[in-house]
Amino acid sequence: MTAPMTSESTSPDLVVLDDMPPAALSRGEGPTWHDWVGRYRRTGHVTVPAIFSPAQMQGAIADAMAWSAAFLEQLDDAKRAWYLDNSASRAEAQSAVLRKLDNPHANRPLFRRLAAHRPLLDCVETLIGRGVSAYFSQIFMKPPHGGGPKPVHQDNYYFGPADPDGMVTAWIALEDADLENGCLHYAEGSHLHGIVPHEAPPERPYDLLIPPARAATREMVPAPVPAGGVSFHHGGTWHQSADNRSDRWRRACAIHYVRNGNRFAHPALPYDESLVLRLT
Repeated sequence: MTAPMTSESTSPDLVVLDDMPPAALSRGEGPTWHDWVGRYRRTGHVTVPAIFSPAQMQGAIADAMAWSAAFLEQLDDAKRAWYLDNSASRAEAQSAVLRKLDNPHANRPLFRRLAAHRPLLDCVETLIGRGVSAYFSQIFMKPPHGGGPKPVHQDNYYFGPADPDGMVTAWIALEDADLENGCLHYAEGSHLHGIVPHEAPPERPYDLLIPPARAATREMVPAPVPAGGVSFHHGGTWHQSADNRSDRWRRACAIHYVRNGNRFAHPALPYDESLVLRLT
């Protein structure tokens, strides 16, 4: 296992920042790409706006909803607790709504194209090194007046990558994600202190979480993301999302990238390595 990342740490495989600024950050004025990468190394997350166009996000939402409808039709009882949104307000609704869909990068051509979008890959390769694969991905639905909270957790507890710094999550906002509809919150700098034990409530085996007493020791900072923007976070960064208290959806796609040669060596849950998609 590599040493925890620090703001001064670098990988010999990292892209030289000034040589390849991602297209999403090379337009207009504002922070440079070097500023964004410094923030990621220091805090464990960074949000980059306008990586995708409105048309791309509208197409992704339409495709996610079509897949969701088809998936619900064939969902058996054994999988309902895992995939359905069972928040209190949704329990009173007349129709079932999915909590998530797994591996869109492997199951939907449109999301495979999003995973391979060059401006997104420019960012990913700058953060974890040249030559990357999409290892796992999810679509999170979070419907209006439902979409229960996701407790504080670390992705690398779930994934157990051989190289913790060689994995990054790209959380794509398919529509605006804000405080009202359940944006992400991060414990800044938490990725510098390793992985902590997680537990799962008996009624929610999919919610591996940092015990609430431990989670309460860190301030969680909200990170709103505009539609088409991407929030990148290190696998060791503590993060959570709140419930959706708005009249709007908060659909998002998380793609978990690894540097080629890295793998989920000791995952807490099973992952199908046949679905890994090499992109560069």
